[in-house]
Amino acid sequence: MKRLGKILKFTGIGLISITLILVIIYLFLPKGPRDLMEFNDPYQVERASVTSDNYMASTGTPWATEAAMEIMENGGNAFDAAAASLLVLNVTYGEAASFPSVSPLLIYDAKTGAVRSYSGVGTAPEEATIELFKSEGHDTVPKLNILAQLLPASPDTIITLLKEYGTMSFSEISAPAIKIAKEGFPVHSMMMNDLSFSLIERLGMSIIMPYNGEVYLDGQWWRPLHYKDRFTLPDLAGTFEAMSLAEQVALDNGKDREGGLQAVRDYFYKGELADKIIEFHEDEGGLFTKEDLANYQGKWEEPLSGEFNEYTIYSNDTWTQGAVVPMVLQMLEGYDLKSMGHNSKEYMHTVLQAIELTMADREAYFADPDFVEVPIDGLLSKEYAEKRREQMTPNKAFKKMPEPGNPFLFDELSDTNRIITTVNHDQYINRSNGEDLRIGKDTSYLTIVDKEGNAVSLTPSDFPESPMVPGTGLTLGIRMTQFRLDEEHVNSLEPGKRPRITPNPSMVFKNGEFYMSFGTPGGDMQTQAMVQVFLNHVVFGMDIQDAIEAPRFRSLNWPDSFAPHDYNPGTIQLEQPLYDRFKDDMESYGYKTLEKEHWGIRLGGVCAIIKDQETGTLIGGADPREESWAAGR
Repeated sequence: MKRLGKILKFTGIGLISITLILVIIYLFLPKGPRDLMEFNDPYQVERASVTSDNYMASTGTPWATEAAMEIMENGGNAFDAAAASLLVLNVTYGEAASFPSVSPLLIYDAKTGAVRSYSGVGTAPEEATIELFKSEGHDTVPKLNILAQLLPASPDTIITLLKEYGTMSFSEISAPAIKIAKEGFPVHSMMMNDLSFSLIERLGMSIIMPYNGEVYLDGQWWRPLHYKDRFTLPDLAGTFEAMSLAEQVALDNGKDREGGLQAVRDYFYKGELADKIIEFHEDEGGLFTKEDLANYQGKWEEPLSGEFNEYTIYSNDTWTQGAVVPMVLQMLEGYDLKSMGHNSKEYMHTVLQAIELTMADREAYFADPDFVEVPIDGLLSKEYAEKRREQMTPNKAFKKMPEPGNPFLFDELSDTNRIITTVNHDQYINRSNGEDLRIGKDTSYLTIVDKEGNAVSLTPSDFPESPMVPGTGLTLGIRMTQFRLDEEHVNSLEPGKRPRITPNPSMVFKNGEFYMSFGTPGGDMQTQAMVQVFLNHVVFGMDIQDAIEAPRFRSLNWPDSFAPHDYNPGTIQLEQPLYDRFKDDMESYGYKTLEKEHWGIRLGGVCAIIKDQETGTLIGGADPREESWAAGR
């Protein structure tokens, strides 16, 4: 026993000595900024709307806006500019809107007058089944896990957009992103919000997902992120350069512009990049196969639409939540909102109830229409909006998410005798475990209108909360977490299916002519922010920038779209000016109220461009709640 005691004693002394040495080493490691840069940060900065008679861009970062402007200055159109702007967003806001993930798209073609929707969202791998996830002990799709990765969509979106509507090469539109990824840009406020990890979190990232740690911590877990420090993404720049080289080789071999663009797409989905992705999935226990990537193809679809007085509001199909916006507005069309007063307690309660009734329908019916019958004609009918309006309760909050309606009764092509399948949403109440490590949050957005009147509305997203592909800078994201591992749920996981994602770009026509393109980041807040900005402008007559900057409110009264689908019944958030004034009033209606910082994060980052139908002048706004920036020339 004496000998054992001595061994334990010396072992303890040794461990204490090693710990002290490590602490001393840590104390002497460099922790300050490397190379601070000058930067006029637009976050939480009041600004005026911008105007132009030529072209305009409003995007999630100043660099993405500037890239779009440069492309149009050099002769490109809105579609070229959108592709360039998207890649720069992937660089300058990559922890929120990463390459090569989701990119749902709406375009307006001024030549034909048509609005078109493109399904910029990947599908579940063929090996992805509920049974597989359940067999590994998962009740919801896990983050920080390669199983959360959806097939990548944005390379397909970019090439399709350039092929069918653009004028420039991939090499030309990727040049701004390559330059800034190599030379760097200053760490901005949203990056600080997303990536300011504690020492333990930085160490945890480096252990759990080491390549992510290399990319976002420069491999130095001991050094925190510093505001305005230079941030580079050399591996992502190298990936863009390799894609550009594939195009150049094709052109040198006699291919035309379209053939060069196809070579870029093939390089990603069938060539060397595909090989790296598949090798990574094979090594790490992922689900992607070579066939999954090679067979992936987005598609053009008819956009969905609804009406609010003389306005027509367009969205993508029900693989996004976008149709929530026109559905809410159609329900509110039956009220004299202006007489209630802007952001009065009566107004907020009315809008919140319309949102909550519509979100209940989203939960019950919205999913990939290739896999489930979505009664979309019923959901978007004015008669259904009137019926749902009857469920609203003046001066009394819904204590929990209301029951869905029956849109099949208003859909001529559907079985009106269908029994509505309901899901036990109470299982998600306060389910979140806090997630020890969150890398990146939110989404981003861009909208562009060129001098010909063409317009693009695009909401890119995805976060490095799953392992990145080593050596490439590629973030394959966590969009599988927006599926449910519940066979009874309309949005249940199936191989080849698109999840119902939150990103949802929008466009608005007035009296049959293009009027506005707008959108926002914000998860389940996106549709809520878009409804509020639209009403601020259209009903209350606010200038678009004022409409964007006005205080917001948010409901949490349904399961969150992201796993673990946390649910906070009867709860709303009020931006600080509203909280100070109306907390007691809203609680008297039965709401649980939470305060949110004025112009703080997670209440959206709306960008918008309006075209004055009389003068043709473009008017743009951008949200100070994020790094958003609008510019016109």
